[in-house]
Amino acid sequence: MSAVLKDAMLIFRPMVEDDLPGIMRIEQEAYQFPWTETIFRDCLRVGYCCWTLESDDELVAHGVMSVAAGESHILNLCVHPDSQKIGLGKDMLSHLMEIARHHGAEMVFLEVRPSNKAAIRLYMSAGFDEVGIRNDYYPAESGREDALIMARNIT
Repeated sequence: MSAVLKDAMLIFRPMVEDDLPGIMRIEQEAYQFPWTETIFRDCLRVGYCCWTLESDDELVAHGVMSVAAGESHILNLCVHPDSQKIGLGKDMLSHLMEIARHHGAEMVFLEVRPSNKAAIRLYMSAGFDEVGIRNDYYPAESGREDALIMARNIT
């Protein structure tokens, strides 16, 4: 699927409620502790920047971000496991940072599990630096896992 996918027509578009069943499928396949549909509904309701990435009319990735007071916070960036390792995470990250710039953000923040080495490599390659740690932030198999806080200036 991956080789075909990268050559396919990729389209970013704002997330809508009708996308939630597909987004939930991606979340459940990608994460041991996925977001709930209620969390996505709340993000849409409060007006967060919620985006999807489609390949030939199929959802392959999504991102959720808040923007306020010159700062942006990437809350969720997820690529379907069958579509990973071909640059779609980088594409979604770049798209979210461009949206943040458009909304006047100067800094972008995010949290990532220390165990998510692929995501850390992605964020570091995009110019993010580690700026702190949130202790016991994520649910984990054996209790809780810390979060690395990463940030990047986008001005």
